Amino acid sequence: MGNQTLSLQEISDRIQINDLLIRYTSAIDQKDWALLDTCFTPDAQVDYVSSGGVKGRYPEVRKWLEKALAAFPMTMHFISNSTVQLDGDTAQSRTYVINPMGFPKSDGTLHLFTVGAYYLDKLIRTDDGWRIAERVEEQAYLEGSLPEALQIPSQ
Repeated sequence: MGNQTLSLQEISDRIQINDLLIRYTSAIDQKDWALLDTCFTPDAQVDYVSSGGVKGRYPEVRKWLEKALAAFPMTMHFISNSTVQLDGDTAQSRTYVINPMGFPKSDGTLHLFTVGAYYLDKLIRTDDGWRIAERVEEQAYLEGSLPEALQIPSQ
C-alpha cells in the first residue's frame, strides 16, 4: 500500500471485510449455522479438501460442516495477517489461520491437534454487506496427530 491515502470507502470496506472474516471464525467455533449463513453468498464455492474436507457449493458444504464439526466439543480459529486487494464491489484476500481442535478421548480429556492454513477468498459486496463468494483453504501444516477414532464424513 505504500504511502497511498485510503478513501473512507476503502477504510470502511477493509473494516467490514475484517468483521466478516472474524464472524466466520465465531460461527464455526460456536457452531452457529445461521451466523455462518451471513458469511457466504448462497452460491459460494468452498474448498476444504487440503484439510481432509469437501469441496462444493456452500449449502452442501454447510451440511458437511455441521456433521464434521459435531465430533469436536472445542475448536478455536485464530486468524491474522489478512491481505486484502479491493476492486470496487469485489475483493480478494489471503488470511493466516491457526486452528487448535479438541476431540474427546474415552477418559474425558481432549486429544488436541492444530491445523495451520491459509484462507484464500474471493469476496463480493452484496445488499447485506460483504460476503465470501469463494473460499479455498490451503493447509500448511498439522501439529500433533489426528485422533484414531476420528471419522470425517465424506459428504
